[in-house]
Amino acid sequence: MDISIQFKKGALELCVLVLIREQDRYGYELAQSVSKHIEVAEGALYPLLRRLVAEGFCTTYLQESTGGPPRKYYKITATGEAHTKKLVVEWRQFVHNVSTLIEKGSTI
Repeated sequence: MDISIQFKKGALELCVLVLIREQDRYGYELAQSVSKHIEVAEGALYPLLRRLVAEGFCTTYLQESTGGPPRKYYKITATGEAHTKKLVVEWRQFVHNVSTLIEKGSTI
């Protein structure tokens, strides 16, 4: 299995929450925004979004679209805000620790 797939899965929730925290977004828009930074299949995003809603980190609402049917937008909740802040702190610590380890042992 490609190790980068596992990295992406681990980071996807954080990326999605950060984007929704920035502004309410619909699924396709989220997929496009995430894909600008990491390659991710659109199909991988929707199960995550359903889980975020089920866990109370996001809510949804429908908004009319000029080019088709109404779009389902995702909005972060107060619980989601707190969860996102916690994930960001954990991510920064993780990245720092891994970078330190790599630098100490790097012969590449």
